[in-house]
Amino acid sequence: MSLQVAPTGPADQDGVDTAPLALRGLTVAYGAEPVVFSVDMTVAPGAMTAIIGPNGAGKSTLLKASLGIVNPLAGQITYWGDDLARNRNRVAYVPQRASVDWDFPTQVLDVVLMGLYAELGLLRRVRPQHIARAMACLTRVGMQDFADRQIGQLSGGQQQRVFLARALAQHADLFLLDEPFAGVDAATEEAIITVLKSLKDEGKTVVAVHHDLSTVDTYFDNVFLINRRRLGEGPVSEAFTQDALQAAYGGRLSDGLIAAQTG
Repeated sequence: MSLQVAPTGPADQDGVDTAPLALRGLTVAYGAEPVVFSVDMTVAPGAMTAIIGPNGAGKSTLLKASLGIVNPLAGQITYWGDDLARNRNRVAYVPQRASVDWDFPTQVLDVVLMGLYAELGLLRRVRPQHIARAMACLTRVGMQDFADRQIGQLSGGQQQRVFLARALAQHADLFLLDEPFAGVDAATEEAIITVLKSLKDEGKTVVAVHHDLSTVDTYFDNVFLINRRRLGEGPVSEAFTQDALQAAYGGRLSDGLIAAQTG
């Protein structure tokens, strides 16, 4: 099937070969209805990028298609100019908390150790250095005292911290997070953003699906706006505008609220 797409403004073609993640013409459909339609995106290295848009805009689908969790109908996906298979160990993913089976009988430490499976080998033999590394990641997110706790016994915010610790254990270069602040308490949100900003300070790249417009300009360097199509992309100071938000959200946001969010 051939898809014809009206232009939405040219995406920056420069830096695709070096971008931690680049999408060109990405289209994803559930049934006959495209939920992501011919989207171009170029993730800037060493920066924090927010993916924003209304409910149903395709934000989570875009991430899942980038990772091969859902199959795109069309488009090109590259990581540092190559395919995901050759860079999988450099990419960490934190899914939406609601998509995880929290009744699965496993302890917090074991969840974090999952981030080391690429290094553990076929026998999955956990050595003291692996446990020390996992504990260091738990300490970084403030969850070191819960290492022996059943994951299902934790609060939502605590579970989110544990999954971030699992991602940290990978020593990845690119972190993709799907709604990391959804349904968490203020202390957890502060802990998560502190860790994410420290990753940026270390030269890592962070991309997060984000829903709270009031924190975009304080949490992120860049923004990508989507409502099935790409509607804007760039530094927050340039792309996070009233016009872009109106295009993305339409009547779902009042003019006053848009003005407040863009300052």
